[in-house]
Amino acid sequence: MVASFEPCRTKMEKEGIASSAVSAFESTFKALVSGDSGMIAESTIAPVYDLAKSEEFTAKPDTSLLAKTVVLKLNGGLGTGMGLDKAKSLLQVKGEESFLDLTAKQVIQMRKDYGMKVKFMLMNSFSTSADTLQFFQTKYPDLAAEDGLEMMQNKVPKLDATTFEPATCPSNPDNEWCPPGHGDLYAALVGSGRLDALLKDGFQYMFVSNSDNLGASLDLDILTYFASKDAPFVMECCERTENDKKGGHLCMRKKDNQLILRESAMCPDEDEPSFQDISKHRFFNTNNLWVRLDKLKEIIDKNGGFIPLPMIKNKKTVDPKDDSSQKVVQLETAMGAAIECFDGATAIVVPRTRFAPVKKCNDLFLLRSDAYIMKNHKPVLNPLCNGVAPIISLDSKKYKMVGALEDATEDGIPSLVKCKRLTVKGLVKMSGKTAFVGDVSIVNNSPEAKYVPFGIISGEHDLTNSTFQPVDPCLKCIIL
Repeated sequence: MVASFEPCRTKMEKEGIASSAVSAFESTFKALVSGDSGMIAESTIAPVYDLAKSEEFTAKPDTSLLAKTVVLKLNGGLGTGMGLDKAKSLLQVKGEESFLDLTAKQVIQMRKDYGMKVKFMLMNSFSTSADTLQFFQTKYPDLAAEDGLEMMQNKVPKLDATTFEPATCPSNPDNEWCPPGHGDLYAALVGSGRLDALLKDGFQYMFVSNSDNLGASLDLDILTYFASKDAPFVMECCERTENDKKGGHLCMRKKDNQLILRESAMCPDEDEPSFQDISKHRFFNTNNLWVRLDKLKEIIDKNGGFIPLPMIKNKKTVDPKDDSSQKVVQLETAMGAAIECFDGATAIVVPRTRFAPVKKCNDLFLLRSDAYIMKNHKPVLNPLCNGVAPIISLDSKKYKMVGALEDATEDGIPSLVKCKRLTVKGLVKMSGKTAFVGDVSIVNNSPEAKYVPFGIISGEHDLTNSTFQPVDPCLKCIIL
């Protein structure tokens, strides 16, 4: 017997969730119960080779487009994978400034530079809304007071992994719900009435990016290109490197020559070598997207109030902190996958400077170091790095959580401007009085954290039996 969607519909309607979100979830639910694996076989796709490069755009920037443009930041993530329990965007990334500090300052600077009040929005989730709004009200009250700053992401039921009925968790009913992925952007725009309101107010273009990507500011050259091509949808892509080979890539669906995204969860095991071949599948989605709002409205109306995005299935437990709790399926969609829904959608190649996200402590460590400097409230690679960022590999078992990283770097982060690659295994304590140069490997096989010596460090260093102490236990002061 095929599982019915009605229990999910009833649960969502009782919660007051908009019909657009219910319809979107019903679409992914039907894909699940029909046996759709969501897999995209290598034999059904072709690589993408020729894309326009933003660095080669020559058209004169058209500032008049700014009055028709809205900038939206996705701000629904808690960063639980890094040990955070508040909005990830509140994490300090450079000095005392958080993602949201830098984003707010980028918006203020942009308005000052262009002499125009470019509209700014956030898509928050039920997990990030309160903290985010309090942050803006405290530090940026003028932005907080603007009409329509916040748009709420929807939530969807977790499903019993066997019956596909809505999961239950009497001890904590909040655990019965999960975010539907950033593909919910489109349903949220419709369900909140924001899409119609923006169109009524004369807005035509939307630039969307993740709140943890500080490189993704509104670029007038790209906006001008987007408008001149009359494209309904443009995706910013970067060229894949070895560090990106396990992430999704852009490709062309053979049957209709449509650009699509293939994420790692959509790749059959036997196709993994091709998936990770960066010379074959050269481009990945930065999640910086440009959307024509009038074209979005047309597609949504055509499909009965939602965009039919490909399903992403995640297997979890209803209580994320209890592996023995009920096994569930969480259904998500990705907003970039909408590229396959727009006739005439295209992609462009942008420099890596427009993709500087923080997904792991490796990224945070690098961004906080001297390898990055701030320019117009954006992190840019220090010129002393000669155009190549160091590759950071911190022990994933020891430094998965931000707290552990901050313990290791409470005396500062070593200089990385002359470092090519840093590998750390085991517990260590670092300092700003150290400079890593070239390829550096630090190993500590003991259970106690060991101090990395001061000065210039290069090559391999085993600290397991090290007795170096930067602090005199009697005087409690730094020994220089």
